[in-house]
Amino acid sequence: MGPPISRRAVLAGTAATAMLPFLHAPGARAATPGMLTFALSSFPPTIQPWANSGTAAATVKLMIYRGLTSYGPDGALRGELAESWSRLGTEGWEFRLRDANFQNGEKVTAADVKWTIEQIAAERSTAYFRAEMQGVARVDTPDERTVRIYTRQPVATLPIWMASYHMPIISRNSPRGSSIGAGPFILKRQERGVSLELEPFAGYHRPGLPKLRGIRAVAYADENLRVAALRAGDVDLIEYVPWQAMDAIAADAALKLETVDGAFMFLLFNATRPPFNDARVRKAVAHAIKRDELVRAAFFGRGSPLMQLPIPETSPFYNREFHDGWRYDADLAKRLLTEAGHPNGFSCSLLSTAQYGMHKDTAEVVQQHLAAVGIRAELNLPDWATRVTAGNRGQYDIAVQGTAADSNDPDGIANFIDGSLAPSYVRSHGLKIDRITELLAAGRAELDEGKRRDIYREMEQVAIEQVPLVGLTWRSQGYAMRRQVTGFRNLPGALTFYSGLTFETTEVA
Repeated sequence: MGPPISRRAVLAGTAATAMLPFLHAPGARAATPGMLTFALSSFPPTIQPWANSGTAAATVKLMIYRGLTSYGPDGALRGELAESWSRLGTEGWEFRLRDANFQNGEKVTAADVKWTIEQIAAERSTAYFRAEMQGVARVDTPDERTVRIYTRQPVATLPIWMASYHMPIISRNSPRGSSIGAGPFILKRQERGVSLELEPFAGYHRPGLPKLRGIRAVAYADENLRVAALRAGDVDLIEYVPWQAMDAIAADAALKLETVDGAFMFLLFNATRPPFNDARVRKAVAHAIKRDELVRAAFFGRGSPLMQLPIPETSPFYNREFHDGWRYDADLAKRLLTEAGHPNGFSCSLLSTAQYGMHKDTAEVVQQHLAAVGIRAELNLPDWATRVTAGNRGQYDIAVQGTAADSNDPDGIANFIDGSLAPSYVRSHGLKIDRITELLAAGRAELDEGKRRDIYREMEQVAIEQVPLVGLTWRSQGYAMRRQVTGFRNLPGALTFYSGLTFETTEVA
C-alpha cells in the first residue's frame, strides 16, 4: 500500500473522479427522462416535520410538506397553503386558505392549521418553533378556509414564521407515528442511511407542478464522492458543493454552478458550567480568531470575515459601527482571560463534525488560534447525526456550527441567540441573556422600520459584549447540476437552504 493521500490532494477538481475508478464514466447512467437523482450531503437523521435536524433533512421536508406561506424564486414571501393574509388589530393575523389537498386526498382546512399549532406548542413538544407557538393566545376557525391567529403580544414577523420549513401544516388525521403533508412529492420508500425515493403528488395545489416524474435522493456523506458522482453522470444535482471544487465545476461545460452568499460559520458555548458562563471568556474566544485565515483554509477564499452578528451588509438593519466588533486581538483575548481568573488558560472540548470538510477545517483552524491564547481545545469530530444530538444535549464546551438565518429579516437570527428558547444544537447551551430576549421580542412586535432598526442596533450592541455566539465567516453556498437540469434555483441570501422549494419547477432531460 502506498503512502496515505492527504485530504487536500483529493480536493482539486477532476482529481477526485480520477481517483475513483469504480464510478461510471460520464453518461454511463441509464437516465430515465424526468427522473432526477439528487446527491444529499448526509442522510437525514429525521424528517419529522417540526424538528430541526440539519439542511439535508430540511431539503427533503421541502419536497414533502408545505406551510401557510413560503418563498418565490426571487426570495419574496408568497402565499402557499394560504392564498392571502392580513392584520387583525395589533395581536391578530387572518389567513385565507386556498383550495389545497393533503397527500391523503383530504382538504387542507382551518382545523388542520389549528391542530398543527397546538401540537407544536404542546407541553411535551420538541418542535423547533415550540416557544414561538406557545406565544399564540388562541386560534379561531370561523370557517374551513379562514384561520385567525392571535398572539399574546404583537408579532410583525408571524407570516415569516409560517414560511419556515420547520412549520409545515400537517393533517390532523395523520395516522399515529406518521405525518401527512401537502407538498409536491410523496415519500414512497427509503433505505435507511442510503436513499429516499419520492414520486409526484397528483393533487398538488399548483397546476402543472411538479414537473419531475420522481426524485431519488442519495446520501453522499463524503464531499469528494459527491462531486465525483456528478462529474461521472451518476447524479444530476448536488448540494453543499465543496468550496475547493467550485472553480473546476464552474469551468466544466457539462455542468452548472449556482452559488449565493448567505450562510455563515459561528461558535457556540455551553454556559451551564465554567468557564463559558463568563462573558469575558466568551469574548476572549471571539477576539482570538484570525478570520482571514479561516476564509482561506476552509472556504478557499469563497467567503469573508464575520466579526459581528450575521446580518448582511445589504440589509437595512446592518450596523456598520459593529463590523469589527470581534476583530482579532490576541492581547485583548489574553487580558480578558486573566481578568476572568485564567491567566494560564484552560483545557476544554471543541465539538464539530468530520462529515463536512468546512466544519472540520474550521474546527482545526479555531483550535490553533485558541491554543495561541492559552485555550487548549480537544477536537470531537463525530458524524453529523451524532453532532446534532450532542449539540441538543449540550455535550460540549465550544461547538462549531454553520447554517443560514431562518429568513432575511433580522428576526431570522433569533433562534441562534435567544437563550430563552428550548435547547437546540444551533444556539449556545444554557446561555440566557435577558436583554437580548427582550429586544428580540420588541423588534418582532414593532411595525415601524425605523424603530425596529434602533431596537436591533441596541440588541447587537449587547451581543457584542455578552457574546451569545461568535461570528466567524460568511461563506458561499453552492448547488451544482448537469446542464440538462432546469428550473432549480439557489434562493438568495439566508434563503439558500430553502432552495428545495424549487424542486416543484425543476425538470431534467
